[in-house]
This record gives sequence, C-alpha cells and structure tokens, in this order.
Amino acid sequence: MKHTFIQGSDEKLPTLLLLHGTGGNEEDLIPLANMIAPGASILGVRGNVLENGMPRFFRRLAEGVFDEKDLVFRTKELHDTISDLASQYNIDRKNIVAIGYSNGANIAASMFYHYSNVLAGAILLHAMVPLRGMDLPNLSDTPIFIGAGKRDPLIPAAETKELSDELQNAGAEVTEYWTEGGHELRRDEVEQAKTWFDNRFRK
Repeated sequence: MKHTFIQGSDEKLPTLLLLHGTGGNEEDLIPLANMIAPGASILGVRGNVLENGMPRFFRRLAEGVFDEKDLVFRTKELHDTISDLASQYNIDRKNIVAIGYSNGANIAASMFYHYSNVLAGAILLHAMVPLRGMDLPNLSDTPIFIGAGKRDPLIPAAETKELSDELQNAGAEVTEYWTEGGHELRRDEVEQAKTWFDNRFRK
C-alpha cells in the first residue's frame, strides 16, 4: 500500500496511523496529526480501492452500504501492511494509535472488530458500524475517541451510538464527542481529540 512515514521528535509517543477519507491520500491527515499529537511519528497509508478515481480503503455497494466481503479482505490487508511497515521503519507495533476520518475511520473500526490488541488506541472521526452480527474480540482497556456530528447527513446518530456501544461491550474505553455540525471535521472536535490524546498517551 502506498504510504509515507515521518519520524517524530518524541519517541515516547505512539506512532500515529493516518487513514484518510474517500478521495484522500496518505498525506491528507498530516496537519491533523500535528495538531493532535505534535512530536509523534506519523505513518500515513493510502487505500488500495478506487471509486470513480478516488482512493478508498474498501469497496461499497452504495452510500452507506459496504461490500462486506471486500471489507473483510481489506481489513486483513491493512492489518498485515501495518505489521510489515512497523518492521520496516522500526516502529513499536504495540504502540500505534490510528487517526481515521470517514472511510478511514470505518476500516480502523473494522480492525477492532476482527483483531485483539491490533492498536493501542484510535481516534475515529465520523465512523459507522463496519459489520453486524460479529462477536468482537477482547478490547479491554483500549482507549477509543469517537467524534461525530449531530447533523451528519451520512451517518445517523443511532449508527454512531451503536458503534460506541459495540466497542464498549467488548471492553474498550470509549469517549464520545458530538459537534453541532455535519460530516465535516470541526475545530472543537480536533481540540477535544487532542485533550483525549494528551490525557492517555503523554506521560
């Protein structure tokens, strides 16, 4: 998978895994990462699927309707890629925190649905339930921040609540933050994500 790696100045911080939204690339979320966790190393990855020329991490059949078979395949692909890149760049595989937006947040959530201890934590911005009818692995003490918009036209509030409940039922420590906006990222959401990160990962 196409990617970029930027060595940070603070080796104690987790490496940030950046997962873009539809039409983005491996560099899209670098400014966001620098706002949330200045000094952290950054690993940005580009999705391998194209939808009308726009990169995504997995296929969908329609707006909000995922190609579940492809999602399962791409989740494993991303999981294996992270492990390979961790070895390549001497990244502590157990100390990676994902920052995902929209499509990128969805595949990050999917990794939690499939793997235990896959990430040290995650910031899921405007995510949906990736798959239903699954027994989640043990996510005990995994900190997860979920950012959502009360007026998001793509993701109903009940969908975000369902995702939060599923992760909590698997043992994750979930923090929700709701903006008054829609599907866009808002400054207060980013500031809350930074506070959450500082409280959990800055020693």
